Amino acid sequence: MKIARTIGTVTLSRSHPAMQGAKLRCVEVVESIQQVDMQPLGGDTIVAWDLCGTGIGDLVALAEGPEAAFPISAKTPIDASIVALLDDIELN
Repeated sequence: MKIARTIGTVTLSRSHPAMQGAKLRCVEVVESIQQVDMQPLGGDTIVAWDLCGTGIGDLVALAEGPEAAFPISAKTPIDASIVALLDDIELN
């Protein structure tokens, strides 16, 4: 799982039938915890299925690979999904 920031919305004119009603977001991956407050982050940009109703600028937890489709359906054609909205990150 990775930390990312929501930076935009993706709109589709056509999609796989399993993605009907999907809300897709562009997220930028946080490469290191020191970058969490920087904007723009400068990390990789990924399109992710938004399961949490995030807004632009929100910090999120990002699942990738087969685990990304698990909450929806194993047959859903996605590589990344937003699985949590992060309110606060505290490190000691």
